[in-house]
Amino acid sequence: MIYIGNHLSVSKGFLAMGKQASKLGGDTFAFFTRNPRGGKAKQIDPADLEALHQYLSEHHFGTLVAHAPYTMNLCAAKEEVRSFSLDVLADDLERMQQIHHSYYNFHPGSHVGQGPEKGIALIADALNHTLKPEHRTTVLLETMAGKGSEVGRTFEELKSIIDQVALSDQLGVCFDTCHVWDGGYDIVNHLDQVLEEFDRIIGLDRLLAVHLNDSMNPLGSHKDRHQKIGQGEIGAEALMRVVNHPALQGKPFILETPNDDEGYAREIAQVRAWMEQA
Repeated sequence: MIYIGNHLSVSKGFLAMGKQASKLGGDTFAFFTRNPRGGKAKQIDPADLEALHQYLSEHHFGTLVAHAPYTMNLCAAKEEVRSFSLDVLADDLERMQQIHHSYYNFHPGSHVGQGPEKGIALIADALNHTLKPEHRTTVLLETMAGKGSEVGRTFEELKSIIDQVALSDQLGVCFDTCHVWDGGYDIVNHLDQVLEEFDRIIGLDRLLAVHLNDSMNPLGSHKDRHQKIGQGEIGAEALMRVVNHPALQGKPFILETPNDDEGYAREIAQVRAWMEQA
């Protein structure tokens, strides 16, 4: 089995997110640690968070997936952007210490003309300065579509980051179906081979979460435009194989499709129906 959910707004509180996830049919969810475009994080209410922990336990939720803001770019060309990003990362990881059973996912960043090798080195350096042995939260590098100067467009780039981080046991990967498809990995016709390649390069033990999205674009377009499940170039049949693949069971699957609550409820129900057909 898998755990399925979507992105919810932390502004309404942690317990409210848990209840909203249940209302939509989910048993996990994702949330941004702060406004996805940046800004200060809302102070955590300990009572609200404890109520969430109790709720998750009572309703048998899977691991939650926090998401860093999009403005966090650890390999930016501008020093002030890198400094801001390092502050956000450090603050978020300290806050995540309070949230049980959760991952912290982030886009590795864009090297902005410095080249991927320099970008990889800067990302690894930021993680080496921020990760601490006492941190309980596993940090997830997200697979990227490769638009512009994004780092993480190949499994090899993600592996290179991991290899340069001293506390690499605290790192994993979030596998985004739209991103890997747009990045050139054919999960429609060769899902087994793509996962075998991931295992050979990075190791499936590090694949800890999945963003389940269709794509508006053809294979290898490097554009990153998500589509509703079954309405894009990946298609329902291929995504059903992803959901039911033996290597991906027991992991949180997060929908990032262009939907409202009614649409997310339909997609969650669809994914559950696929699981029952397996």
